[in-house]
Amino acid sequence: MAPERAEGAPAGARPANRPATTAGHRVPPAHTHPRDVPLEDALLALADPVRRTLVRELAEAGAWKRACGSFDVPVTKATLSRHFAVLRDAGLLEQRDAGAKRLNRLRREEFGERFPGLLDLVLAEDRRPVPRSQS
Repeated sequence: MAPERAEGAPAGARPANRPATTAGHRVPPAHTHPRDVPLEDALLALADPVRRTLVRELAEAGAWKRACGSFDVPVTKATLSRHFAVLRDAGLLEQRDAGAKRLNRLRREEFGERFPGLLDLVLAEDRRPVPRSQS
C-alpha cells in the first residue's frame, strides 16, 4: 500500500504522515521535558552503561560541545542513535543540528529539578569502561 499523500498534493509529493525536513535534510528530534517523564523512564534510561557513559561525557564537555559521532562507545551507529533517543525521551538530553552534525546538551538543571540528586549519583559513579558486547 502506498503512503497517503496530503490532500491535493501532486504525485510523488511527500506523504502526509512524514514531516518535512529542515535545511539539513533531517527532521529535528522531538524532545521530552523532564517534568513529563515518569521516574521509571528516567531510571531505565540511566540503567544502561553505554547511556551512563554518554551522560558522563556530556556533563564533562559542557553544552553543545559534543556531536553524536564524537563518542567512542562499543556500539553501532544505529544503536548509538537509539541510545540518544532514549536519553531524549527521558528528558536528559537536548539536541540541535549544526550543519552536518547533531550537537548535544545534557539537561542537567531541568532534570535535577524533576529528580533531585539522581543525576549527581550517576555522575559520581566510579568511571568504569563500558563492557564490550560479546556479539
